Amino acid sequence: MTVYFIGAGPGAADLITVRGARTLAACQVCLYAGSLVPRELLAECPPDARLVDTAQLNLDQITAELIRAHEEGHDVARLHSGDPSVFSAVAEQMRRLDAAGVPYEVVPGVPAFAAAAAALKRELTVPTVGQTVILTRVAHRATAMPEGEDLATLGRSGALIALHLAAKYVDRVVEELLPHYGADCPAAVVALASRPDELILRGTLDDIAAQVKAAGVLRTAVIMVGRTLGAEQFRDSHLYSPERERHAC
Repeated sequence: MTVYFIGAGPGAADLITVRGARTLAACQVCLYAGSLVPRELLAECPPDARLVDTAQLNLDQITAELIRAHEEGHDVARLHSGDPSVFSAVAEQMRRLDAAGVPYEVVPGVPAFAAAAAALKRELTVPTVGQTVILTRVAHRATAMPEGEDLATLGRSGALIALHLAAKYVDRVVEELLPHYGADCPAAVVALASRPDELILRGTLDDIAAQVKAAGVLRTAVIMVGRTLGAEQFRDSHLYSPERERHAC
């Protein structure tokens, strides 16, 4: 039997992938984070599936549930918000399953930063303006940042920065990025991206912190800072250029 780590997407139930939905429909056990995964997705599970909300469970308890289901001969869906490849706490679960000899697969999902970009109607990589996106977060008491990955260091690149889990620390974000990006640099915050109560805040590094506080945004938000957010005058991509040589198949 197999454990499937499934990216549930950023919030809207219909943003799960076709593969994710099909896998979910074939699993007799589903573990999901009740505070983050939309309840509508659970309708994809078999009618007699065992559903386990992991919101109040620790890592040992979650691992025990996965191993138990495997030993009982059931495929297991482990639903994670967004995409399992970033900020999902999947790595430590996979490490435990490796040690227990339990097989698993990963089904990717739509990440929060992609949903935020869609909400903003922006391409994050724009020719001649910016071709790099940095996905990161800020340090806090629970988890420190590795050396060299602080915002002050990353900001030297001038690249588009997308911050997860950072809305509560927006003042620190602004303080550390201002010297590298300038007060007029476009900034945006998308809270609850793709959900009915989605909230979009647009501004600059000079005013985005005040907007976040006024809106009461504390979590489930992506902060984006970078020149591509406001790019209007830029060269067209070479991909579709009439000057590009094309050969018939």
